[in-house]
Amino acid sequence: MPAGLKCDEVRYYYDILKKRDKELKLKFFLDKAMAFLLLIILAIPMLVIAVLIKLDSKGPVFFRQKRVTRYGRIFKIHKFRTMTEGNKGSLVTVSGDARITGIGRVLRKYRLDELPQLFDVLDGSMSFVGTRPEVPEYVRKYTKEMRATLLLPAGITSETSIAYKDEEKLLAGADDPGEVYVKKVLPEKMKYNLKSLEDFSLMNDIKTMFKTAEAVLK
Repeated sequence: MPAGLKCDEVRYYYDILKKRDKELKLKFFLDKAMAFLLLIILAIPMLVIAVLIKLDSKGPVFFRQKRVTRYGRIFKIHKFRTMTEGNKGSLVTVSGDARITGIGRVLRKYRLDELPQLFDVLDGSMSFVGTRPEVPEYVRKYTKEMRATLLLPAGITSETSIAYKDEEKLLAGADDPGEVYVKKVLPEKMKYNLKSLEDFSLMNDIKTMFKTAEAVLK
């Protein structure tokens, strides 16, 4: 375990997860099995989305960005590109962001831009349920307790994702969305993330996945 995670604040959560080692091993196995199956089922829809992205604007199909996952390991996340090529600005996105493309708005609304993360689940960088992966810049600002979320792989969805599904709207009126996110939004999101670690179980993960589907459809 990295030195940054060897502290009493993280140890508390580590001890909880250690008692659920068998469930965690099953979780990791099911993650990869489900990711493989879904990639087969969704291959054609994902191909269609890729074509629409290319027709809508110039640039690559995928958006790749450095994110942080288990034990602080950095990986490049897979997402369908929803912004114009070479966009610059805040690391967080706000509602009505001019950088978002036409097809990008639709993909974001239904979270279809997240589908390529199945590749990240398949290679072990991510899990279906877990703390959403942050960029290294934000992770460096974590408190010691927040670092406990790095005990497990980052997730595609979580209870936090459901509670903050309208995060872009919350940041829309901020003069500096990045600063507001780090100082106000992130600490509140971490309360959900840490609670999820305390309450971890495979059944809770399954419930979160169903709740996510319901939230997206609504």
